[in-house]
Amino acid sequence: MLKLLGKASSINVRKVLWTCHELGLDYLREDFGIGFQSTETPEFKALNPNAMVPVLIDGDFVLWESNVICRYLAAREGREDLLSADIKKRALTEQWIDWQAGELNNSWRYAFPALARNSAQHTDPVLIEAGVSNWNRHMQILEAQLQKSGDYVLGDSFTLADIPLGLSVNRWAMTPMSRPALPAVEAYYERLNQREGFRLFGRNGMP
Repeated sequence: MLKLLGKASSINVRKVLWTCHELGLDYLREDFGIGFQSTETPEFKALNPNAMVPVLIDGDFVLWESNVICRYLAAREGREDLLSADIKKRALTEQWIDWQAGELNNSWRYAFPALARNSAQHTDPVLIEAGVSNWNRHMQILEAQLQKSGDYVLGDSFTLADIPLGLSVNRWAMTPMSRPALPAVEAYYERLNQREGFRLFGRNGMP
């Protein structure tokens, strides 16, 4: 059976949990991270030298980096609806997955801990305002894509790209800040709420 190391509140762990749900996979999860078992031990760092969650253990195969884990599991199960074997369709799916990780994720680096977590290290009002503006600018890129693509980020069908993007939309919607009206993003959010995996793992455990 698959083993997943990481606390369920982590956004990156929730990517994998949602993916497992979509795939109908059984797994055992062990809590690691702040407030739980330490990731700073030699034993954990032997699995992931970055000392971060999640870590997937599939027999004697160990994998870290949440987006890569999701890709691996979809490919392992032969789910071409989520991650196409067609190189161009797959590249577009991976493009949006990587955009989430490299661009959208970085856009909330200051604003999210300041506004959602009341971090004592993130209190500069100028940086908060700039962070909110940058985050909203990136969400407008997603809005433009959804206006073209339709129901999901790559068209009428749900793909693996919608998992990290769906979690990101939830984070944006739940953070107390000013937001522009993004009707395509809002419709997308409601559409994702029709999926059990999103309700279980995409909405911070909220019904």
